[in-house]
Amino acid sequence: MKREAAWFGDAQLDLLYIAKKLRDALRLEDLLTGQGIDYAVETDEYVGGVLFRSARVGAFFYVHPDALERARTVMGENGFRVYEGRQDDR
Repeated sequence: MKREAAWFGDAQLDLLYIAKKLRDALRLEDLLTGQGIDYAVETDEYVGGVLFRSARVGAFFYVHPDALERARTVMGENGFRVYEGRQDDR
């Protein structure tokens, strides 16, 4: 279920996924909500492009560390490529 970041208290949330397209963000929201996984989402910039790199805006999905493996499993089973970088990679 979608939550505000403050709902998680002082917990350090893990970056789960960066949705670059709205339809991917909406699909992931439906999936996580349907599975009863609490998550936070916010827009932020990422760098994209091969020849012409530029800053773009995406939807960054975060989960509590206790839910990370379950969320990754559910995403993998539903065709999402899971973000496996470090929190400070953004």
